[in-house]
Amino acid sequence: MREDGSVALVTGARRGIGRAIAVALAAAGHDVAVNDVVEDAAVAETLGAVAAHGRRGVFLRADIADAAGHAHLLDAAAAALGPVSVLVNNAGVSVARRGDLTEVTPESFDRLIAINLRGAFFLTQAVARRWLAEGAGRRRAIVTISSVNAEMASPDRGEYCIAKAGLAMLTKLFAVRLAEIEVPVFEVRPGIIRTDMTAVARERYERAFAAGTLPVRRWGEPEEVGRAVAALAGGGFGFATGTVVRVDGGLTVERL
Repeated sequence: MREDGSVALVTGARRGIGRAIAVALAAAGHDVAVNDVVEDAAVAETLGAVAAHGRRGVFLRADIADAAGHAHLLDAAAAALGPVSVLVNNAGVSVARRGDLTEVTPESFDRLIAINLRGAFFLTQAVARRWLAEGAGRRRAIVTISSVNAEMASPDRGEYCIAKAGLAMLTKLFAVRLAEIEVPVFEVRPGIIRTDMTAVARERYERAFAAGTLPVRRWGEPEEVGRAVAALAGGGFGFATGTVVRVDGGLTVERL
C-alpha cells in the first residue's frame, strides 16, 4: 500500500537495519526522519537512498536515551516533514563486552537498558500522548525492533536479552493503550542479520548455519527486516495489533 504523505521517524537509522527500514519505508511512500546519535558520511548515504525513492528525508541528531529531548525530536520531525505518523523504535546497542553472566557490571547494564529499553519506552510514550490527544481518524502505527533474544537466552549478553524482552512487553502495553484510537503496535524480532553489530560473532554464526541450527541456512539481510516493517506500517493488517513478526529464518521454530 502506498503511503504518500505519511511521515516515519526511524531511530538508529544511520546504517544497518535502521537504514534498511528507512529505505523500505521511503520505497512504500513515506517521508522519513532519520535519527541517530552520530552524523557522518553514513547519514548522507541513508538520506540519499531515501531521496532515490522520491521521498523527503531529514536527519535529526538526538540521543534516544535522553528522554528530556524526545519532545524536541518529535517537534523537529514535524517542522521538517509534518507530524509523525509512523514510529519505528530501532535504536540500540550491543553489550560493551560479551562475557559470563556473573560478570555483568551495573555500568554495562545501565548503559544498555537506558538506550535499548528506557529510551524506546519514553519515546513511545511521548508519541502516544500526542496521538491520544489528537484522537482517531488518521492512519498511524508503531513498530519496535526487538530480537530473537526476547525469547532466546544468550548468557554471554544477558543485559541485551533483558532489554529485548522488555521491548516485547512494551509492544503489548502500547497495543492495548492505543487500541481506542485504532493505532496498531507491532514487534519485529530479527534473527541473525548481517550487520556491523553481528560481525564480531561472524565465525560462530557461520558454523551454526553449516550445522543446520537455522532451517534457512544463511544470514538474514537488513533489507528483509526493512520490508517487514514497511508492510506492518502500511496499514494492510487491519485488525492486528500487539503482533510479533519473526524475521529469523525459522530460528525460533520449535523442532523435534
